[in-house]
Amino acid sequence: MTDATTYQTPTEAEFSDYIALLKPRVMSLVVFTAFVGLIVAPVHLHPLIAFCSVLFIAIGGGASGALNMWYDADIDAVMNRTKSRPIPAGKIAAHEALALGLALSGIAVMMLGLSANWFAAAFLAFTIFFYAVVYTMWLKRSTPQNIVIGGAAGAFPPMIGWACATGGISLESLLMFALIFFWTPPHFWALALFMKEDYHKAGVPMLTVTHGRRTTRRHIFAYTLVLAPFAIWLGLTSVGGPIYLSVAVVLNALFIWRGWQVMRRTDEQSHADGHKAEKSFFRLSLIYLFAHFAALLVQHWVGA
Repeated sequence: MTDATTYQTPTEAEFSDYIALLKPRVMSLVVFTAFVGLIVAPVHLHPLIAFCSVLFIAIGGGASGALNMWYDADIDAVMNRTKSRPIPAGKIAAHEALALGLALSGIAVMMLGLSANWFAAAFLAFTIFFYAVVYTMWLKRSTPQNIVIGGAAGAFPPMIGWACATGGISLESLLMFALIFFWTPPHFWALALFMKEDYHKAGVPMLTVTHGRRTTRRHIFAYTLVLAPFAIWLGLTSVGGPIYLSVAVVLNALFIWRGWQVMRRTDEQSHADGHKAEKSFFRLSLIYLFAHFAALLVQHWVGA
């Protein structure tokens, strides 16, 4: 990590800068999947407890984002996609981001324990640690498998939501975890295919940098094949049903087909049309995850 003094002297930050520090787009995924995990669980929570649980999970997710931006400020300053983030842009000092991340982490864990249960709170604490330390400080800069192993941090929220309601873990919550866990690598590798130079400049050993685009394409397709059985298996559990299964079958068939198209591409073809297929696959991956969890919600409400 680069020392904070290498950045511009921070100007007076606006409220929006602190919001950006919490990675709101990532937080929205955390909130939505945690909410679904909590709602579809077989235990009904009082609406106030459910609201507080999701709120504190969201705060924990934001704390993870702040800690990530604190440590990765040197990388963010190099990459075009991230150089306008609050710390490299000189809007927030690195030590302020660290203090905010630690404070929010403590608040989120303690309040989740008091409002829901201490198992869920411990799970949230582990998730923050995994993202900030295991992924950000260790895996991201040391192995091309960074996004594979580190992706577990983003897959924990529905399990935490489920734990808020039930106080434990089940097959259903594990399959929700697997859905996000195996979705994460092809999602980020598709982005890396048309953002390779950013990762190369920053020295991040993304698979596209260490093994090349051809290998990355093969890995993307392989993960679509691994992902599909878990997505469909979830539909055969107590939280599934015909609505979810219909969505899962159609989306996974499409995801595999698009993954196959990406795998067959050459670098020459990609450069010629501006990475059209890769960008299309990346956009589909966003729809893919949202639609699966939305289908779980609809299935639950229809069933109820």
